[in-house]
Amino acid sequence: MSYLFNALSMLIGLAFDAVVILFLLRVTAEACRADFNNPLSQFIYRTTNPVLAPIRRVVPNWRRINLAALLLAWLAMLLKRLLLFALVGVMPNLAGLLVLSLAELFDFVLLFYIVLIFGWSLLSMFSVDRRQPMLRLVEKIVAPLLRPLDGKLVFGQIDFAPMAVIIVLFLARMLIAAPLLDLGARLAVGG
Repeated sequence: MSYLFNALSMLIGLAFDAVVILFLLRVTAEACRADFNNPLSQFIYRTTNPVLAPIRRVVPNWRRINLAALLLAWLAMLLKRLLLFALVGVMPNLAGLLVLSLAELFDFVLLFYIVLIFGWSLLSMFSVDRRQPMLRLVEKIVAPLLRPLDGKLVFGQIDFAPMAVIIVLFLARMLIAAPLLDLGARLAVGG
């Protein structure tokens, strides 16, 4: 039974995480004003717009933040966690489930940025075409986090700003997201 549970958990996690990534890309691309002519940006927009368009009538943007996409990402995390609890046969407490899914989304956003910054900094070491659509989109998304340290942590020819930001994001995962996840899990199972 545990083998089947592990396989189903992995499949549920992958499916819902892919949806969350799509909505997070939409939020971050809009927030940083990514080039709409980029084919990747157009794919993200076309894929998410049928779901977001009706919700955006009720939940408007706040500044440049697409709150409807964030709401759907949070609901995807909530549904994922609910399905995982159902696999175990546990009915979670609603307040705990809400806190747990919000904490999971926060942790996922931090991990999302860690992966993007790491990938972008790794690719920047190689001779790659800067006009490549994925690289242009990722560069636009990570730029706001790297901008405060721009040129301040350069030693020799190496810029340590991406490493510093990644360390801060890991610390946020350990010191903020992990306690929130623990609190949400305790509230959800009633412990």
